[in-house]
Order: sequence, then C-alpha cells, then structure tokens
Amino acid sequence: MSAQDDTSRAAETPPGDPATPEPQPARHWSDYAVPAVIFLFCGVVSYISTTLDEAIPIIVGHSMQPRVFPIFLMAVIAVLNLGLIAQITSHPMPRRGWEPRQTWASAAMLPVFYVLASQVDLMLALIVTMFTLCIVWGERRIWVAALVSLGTTAFIFFSFDLILEVRFPRGLLTDLYYG
Repeated sequence: MSAQDDTSRAAETPPGDPATPEPQPARHWSDYAVPAVIFLFCGVVSYISTTLDEAIPIIVGHSMQPRVFPIFLMAVIAVLNLGLIAQITSHPMPRRGWEPRQTWASAAMLPVFYVLASQVDLMLALIVTMFTLCIVWGERRIWVAALVSLGTTAFIFFSFDLILEVRFPRGLLTDLYYG
C-alpha cells in the first residue's frame, strides 16, 4: 500500500473516536403520528366489522362470518404496528428534506390503480401497479418485475378464491377464470 492510498483512506474516514457513538436524532411527535393513525384505523375497522349482520352471498363464502376476516387483518396490522413503534424508538430516523421521486410516483399510481380496478379489472390493476412500482423503485430486470407482479397477483387471487371463497368483481381477467 502506498502513501497516497493511506492519505485518501484517511480523508474518507470520519473524524472522531470510533468508540464514541454518534448522537441520535431527537424524536418528534410526528414520529408517532403514523402509528397512532394506524391504531385508530384498526379500531374503527374492527368496530365496523362487528356491526355487520350477514355476509353478502356473492362475495364472501358460506363458511366465513363477515366480521372474522377484517378483525383478523386488523389484529395483524396492529401487531406489525407495534413492530414499527419498536423500530422508531430503537432507531430514530433523521429528518429528510424532500421525498424522493419514487414516493411521488407511488402516490401517482393510486388514482391509476383506482381507475383500472373500477373500470377494467381488479387483477389487471394489481399487475400493472405492482409492475410499475417494481420498475420505479429500482428493479432493472423487466422479467423479475413481471414475475413478481404476475406471481403475487396469482397468489392473491387463488388464495382468496380457493381458500377464503371470496369472488372478485368481474373484469377482463376474472371473466376468463369465472367463465
């Protein structure tokens, strides 16, 4: 190793004692706003699902009570939210100035998803949205993005159709399966 390599290496090393930990960013009330809204959402959805009297026969299978699935899903989200709170308290994130372009592109996909899901087909909307999000968030291999979007959508569709006995609204792709 030459002296020049040592000099460049020293310039890359941050000053200070490596044994001294860097100061953690201060926590702000907004760090806990998102988990609080998530808990509120889980509570409201769980309460609403307890007021349902019966399932719509076309959408929910006969073996499933209408309030079981939403309450279970809200319990899973609440547990994941506890993990989020634990992560926030143990490793606070530094403040960022402006959101990256991927965030804005993801937000722009929401109305596209809504239009595709309501006017064309829910499954096609899932495929297009997942494929686009894979590309926007940095996947360079088109075949991987296509495989993720098609595979995930197929898994969701068949899980709901065969296991939960939930039928999706008719559309371009679901008409091929339902006949």
